[in-house]
Amino acid sequence: MSEKLKDNYQQNIKKFQPKPPYFINCVKAFLVGGLICLIGQGIQNFYISVFDFSEKQAGNPTVATLILFAALLTGFGVYDKIGQFAGAGSAVPVTGFANSMTSAALEHRSEGLVLGVATNMFKLAGSVIVFGVVAAYVVGFLRYLFNMSFTG
Repeated sequence: MSEKLKDNYQQNIKKFQPKPPYFINCVKAFLVGGLICLIGQGIQNFYISVFDFSEKQAGNPTVATLILFAALLTGFGVYDKIGQFAGAGSAVPVTGFANSMTSAALEHRSEGLVLGVATNMFKLAGSVIVFGVVAAYVVGFLRYLFNMSFTG
């Protein structure tokens, strides 16, 4: 009997719940994510033109600069406001990864440098790192097998 009441309750409240603005949320995410990528492209062009890097050489410093900017913005409380506005548009680029690590570190800073910041910094980002390492290993192994089958 309680399952039926629960189902009826869910159906009755559904008509009173506001519909999320999916289209507007997608536009916000697209614009902010695109702006982050545009800034990243500007930083990469800066490294190419000022330091005479090739496009490949400018990749790592560009990512490091974006991570630094995102960490600073998180520390000043700005990136959280960007995230509330843009949703996935701010979470998907590498800046979202930096935000997750920095916010976890800031949240636990009162517990000390080692037991607070260091141990909790990777709490949210740890699964991303593990998945990235495992995926890189699997793809590298498959590539190795693929190249072995064509060369020998």
